[in-house]
Amino acid sequence: MTTLLDPIAAFAAPPALRPLARLRLCGPQLVRNGLTTSAFCLLISLVLWLANDQQRFAEQGVYAVSIGLTSWLCIDGGRFFVDTASPSGFPRGWRGLALVASGVCTGFVVGSWAGDMYTGRSTFGLITQQPRLFLVLFLFTLSMGGSISYFFYATGKSNYLAQQLETSRRQAAEAQLKLLQSQLEPHMLFNTLANLRALIALDPQRATHMLDRLVDYLRATLQASRTTTHPLRAEFDRLRDYLELMAVRMGPRLRFELTLPPALADCPVPTLLLQPLVENSIKHGLEPKIAGGTITVTALQRGHWLVLTVADSGVGIMPGAPTTPDGFGQAQVRERIAALYGHHARFTAAAPPEGGTLTTLELPLPHAV
Repeated sequence: MTTLLDPIAAFAAPPALRPLARLRLCGPQLVRNGLTTSAFCLLISLVLWLANDQQRFAEQGVYAVSIGLTSWLCIDGGRFFVDTASPSGFPRGWRGLALVASGVCTGFVVGSWAGDMYTGRSTFGLITQQPRLFLVLFLFTLSMGGSISYFFYATGKSNYLAQQLETSRRQAAEAQLKLLQSQLEPHMLFNTLANLRALIALDPQRATHMLDRLVDYLRATLQASRTTTHPLRAEFDRLRDYLELMAVRMGPRLRFELTLPPALADCPVPTLLLQPLVENSIKHGLEPKIAGGTITVTALQRGHWLVLTVADSGVGIMPGAPTTPDGFGQAQVRERIAALYGHHARFTAAAPPEGGTLTTLELPLPHAV
């Protein structure tokens, strides 16, 4: 009998490629389909042999495999040259039906001849000797070939549509991430400018220094902030720039520690992912505390997870307050990781026993996604 090539393989091969180039690109899938076709043919041979033990299983197998593989070659190979503009990779409408019918008929002729060569019989001699039996054999071959072809076509079409849907979802998620990021960048800039404005009246010299650091920071982050993700190393570099910028205003009241193992430096993460959490630590943790405190940002690997923590020794979460407030920073982080990772990421904020606030992000490592 015959199978049709899974249309998803053709989807992976751009229609703009020439037919022979697309055929070579789909070579591994063609081999898998050929093996699947052979398995179907042997199964049909077994059923026919059990139903009629007058013919040996080997003879049944030669006929079935010869007919099936010939039909498969005609259909799987022919579809690369018929209606090549089809988005699913298989000819549309009457072209597809004609390809299947012609492939099965060719398979019946060539496969029967190969089987006759092996058994010494004459299938086409039945046209005059037993025309009814010949018609039954031909219609059986046509129905089996068409049924199996439709099964593989429907499976492939389903996979093709699933990939189309996944592509649409990924594009929607990327658009959402860009929207969230476009909201985040002005928020960070406005907060910094507000701090700068307050400092101008108190200490113009420090304000000038802070403005210089702000210019350097914006220049360093301009290119990185226009991408969806960047290496964790770049994220920590931007955090260091930002914290040094804030240290100009807060002086010795702000201390920070950044810990990034070299093995995790190249892990991709959303841009400016941790900065809103650091901003929260400064605004809600250290600024209300007269003595200030320390912000500690750490990255570590725990199994298949990348664990990022932002801890501060500030005033902490007030008693009775929710541990995951709906502030801008944390809301942005939650929405961004939800858009990028779905349910494969976790976000928590808690008040540790030693005081302050501990925010934890658990993201799947790239090989575990």
